[in-house]
Amino acid sequence: MSLLPFLKPKDTAKTINPELEAFLKDYSIEVMPRTAEKVEDFRTLLPEGTRVYIAHIDGTPIEEMTATAKRLAADGYNVMPHFPARIIKDKATLADWIARYQGEAGVNQALLLAGGVAEPHGEFHSSMQLIETGLFGDFERLHVGGHPEGNRDIDKDGSDKNVMDALRWKQRFSETTNAKMALATQFAFEAGPIIAWADSMRDAGITIPVHIGIAGPAKLQTLIKFAIACGVGPSLKVLQKRAMDVTKLVLPYEPTDVLTELAAHKAANADCNITNVHFFPLGGIKTNANWAITNGGASTAPASQTKEPL
Repeated sequence: MSLLPFLKPKDTAKTINPELEAFLKDYSIEVMPRTAEKVEDFRTLLPEGTRVYIAHIDGTPIEEMTATAKRLAADGYNVMPHFPARIIKDKATLADWIARYQGEAGVNQALLLAGGVAEPHGEFHSSMQLIETGLFGDFERLHVGGHPEGNRDIDKDGSDKNVMDALRWKQRFSETTNAKMALATQFAFEAGPIIAWADSMRDAGITIPVHIGIAGPAKLQTLIKFAIACGVGPSLKVLQKRAMDVTKLVLPYEPTDVLTELAAHKAANADCNITNVHFFPLGGIKTNANWAITNGGASTAPASQTKEPL
């Protein structure tokens, strides 16, 4: 018998922010073969039909990529492998990769990127060249990269001239293809610049929907390391400011603030071109998925918890 029976236990159930719940609906997440291997059952973590990008890091055998795609497809997920132009030797190699993905995992979605290596391995150096091969003609969805804080690999002078020229080319292509397109962006940590960039895209006539990249929960040191390596620009100061606060230094970073602000903006602006969230699970797939489950309500309930209608 309790000594204080009149004291009720605290209600620990989290109140779900309805704007954030709506914003997280149909989120996507990125994995690599080696990180996917650590997940025993994706269906206990990800909602039914989640789009799962498979990052192709230079040196990863195509067999590992297709095996990961096959596993995820069998679990009921929409698989979107990366095709980094600069690590693809030639058109025959590209055709082989596509045939493997389609034959082994039924893949009909792709993220087309220039890729992070400095020197191309063969004849391709841009996602536009991959598109021009015509080999993605029967794909239902094609995503391309977006850069809210610029890209020094593309515009070494710090401008956005080459990035914008490429986006205009991709916009014209989007108007002639049957494939659904989206801009999958690099991650950033501050809502204001993200919103300003998305608005500038719309004002420039780039109407391809934006799937905004967000870093999942992780140790602060881990995020700073990845942010510097990936060329994250002005919003890096959000992490650096946090690192100066010793009371927060030991606590893991969570994307709650940036996503709450973006969700509120989306709810208040019907013409906002940010349509989806794309997670980079830098602190681990399980950690990221569990954060989404805690904060996303029905929108992020894992497949294993989704009951079939009677």
